[in-house]
Amino acid sequence: MTVYISEDFTPTEADVLRRYFTNLDGPVFALVNLPEVVKGALFARYSRSSKSLRRLFLDEFVGELDISGDASIDATVGLRRAEELYDRVFFEYGDDSVAQLGGVHLACEQASNLLTKVLEWGRLMAYLEQSTRYIAYDTRLGGRYRYYRDPEVLGSSLGLRYIGDMDRLFDSYAELVPLMSDFYRDCFPKDPGDSDFVYRQAVRAKAFDAVRGVLPAASISNVGIYGTGQGYEALLLRMRSHPLPEARAYADLMLSELRKVIPSFLKRVDLDDRGVAWSTYLASTRSAVAEIADDLFPAGSEVGAEDAAVELVDWDPEGEVKLVANILYSHTHVAEAVLEARVRLMTTDERLAIIHAYVGDRANRRHKPGRAFERLTYRFDILADYGAFRDLQRHRMLSLEWQTLSPRHGYTRPEAVDLAGCTERFDEVMERSAGLHDALAERFPAQAPYALSLAYKVRFYLHLNAREAMHLIELRTTPQGHPAYRIVGQDMHRLIAEKAGHHAVAAAMSFVDHSPEPTLERLDAERRAEARRQSR
Repeated sequence: MTVYISEDFTPTEADVLRRYFTNLDGPVFALVNLPEVVKGALFARYSRSSKSLRRLFLDEFVGELDISGDASIDATVGLRRAEELYDRVFFEYGDDSVAQLGGVHLACEQASNLLTKVLEWGRLMAYLEQSTRYIAYDTRLGGRYRYYRDPEVLGSSLGLRYIGDMDRLFDSYAELVPLMSDFYRDCFPKDPGDSDFVYRQAVRAKAFDAVRGVLPAASISNVGIYGTGQGYEALLLRMRSHPLPEARAYADLMLSELRKVIPSFLKRVDLDDRGVAWSTYLASTRSAVAEIADDLFPAGSEVGAEDAAVELVDWDPEGEVKLVANILYSHTHVAEAVLEARVRLMTTDERLAIIHAYVGDRANRRHKPGRAFERLTYRFDILADYGAFRDLQRHRMLSLEWQTLSPRHGYTRPEAVDLAGCTERFDEVMERSAGLHDALAERFPAQAPYALSLAYKVRFYLHLNAREAMHLIELRTTPQGHPAYRIVGQDMHRLIAEKAGHHAVAAAMSFVDHSPEPTLERLDAERRAEARRQSR
């Protein structure tokens, strides 16, 4: 049985919380009886706070709300008449579209970084995850470091080693953060125009970025999710079929809480002839393909190029011709084949003029051209550290799959760690991390990746259209972004122009930033935030 660290609330606090949260002591709970804007703002703040959502609500939100009229509300009491109505429409008649109309804000706390990737896989949901850039992971929860303790591993002969090695990883993190903070203060002295708070926040973020690779994938995080009943059903079916025991156990917690809010939408999840059969299907196909893959590529097989972080492996050489035809399509009354034939007769300058007219004068990266850019697709094979993968994986409007995290591809060590004289200490952490992984791998293959630090590399692909590529690349190359994923975005942009030869598409991505790593990434953002605080 997994043990979660519950919080203590005073009787007065508990009385308030019962009105808005479906339980007061579990890691999974739904938000109810609150305005949508409050739930959204609460989740937004959640990603940058070390507090639990319930504590954050008490400390920073409840004082701004008029809760006097909610005294008789109990969030654990279901709405019986609404449930009966949805039973008739959804369960009896099978109208799945009805399940798209009911949404829930769900908090998922104390989830490992392996589990958060499972939670955030679906396209049709919204997520906010606690950031390693703003949270000091050497702070303890219930007197213990913030990492997941798998019951099967702890109950085995490897349990003591798991706890000991994990504690050492977090000890090293706690030692490296102040060392890197001192290093960055020496490199980037405080500007007289910046407040102590702004400078301290920017330095802390830089230090956290430099040493986040030390943290293991077992590090726990908080995730806020908003989704429809249909989205949650699909998520739970996947989780119940997943090889990671934590995912299956967490699915039960989620199902219990969601049934307090949208019970009818989730009736099929654990019925033998419905959800159980679907989950069994997903698990059996996963197992069958894994067995074939193991036969084709046994341990020790050639893994391919390790030097290229980003490879463009598939694209349409005639993509820009088809883009121009797609731009013109909605403005004509002719068949697509006729359009393409006419575009092929155009000169390069004529086609460029149409693309330029469609893209227009983009004042900022949020001004994006329309869906004609979805005619082109690119497929990238990427080898990057798990920390960068975590950030890129949250882009939902694309196809993405990843391989199992393992030590076989090595790890990345930030240059700043070397310059600060911390190379040996960093490498010692990586060696301990890989050693624990290898000790776990034979008996606990699904849990072994818990041991690996986020600096270890993982291979994954991104398959996306040009419109989503514009969004991802421009967002992830901004100067305040983490260097690990800035490099990936910059390489993607370069390959679209140079390897695919889609120079007009690359040029339309006018807010891609190819500048080298900035001084203090968060400094400008912290300055703007302080200016907004002062203006209020």
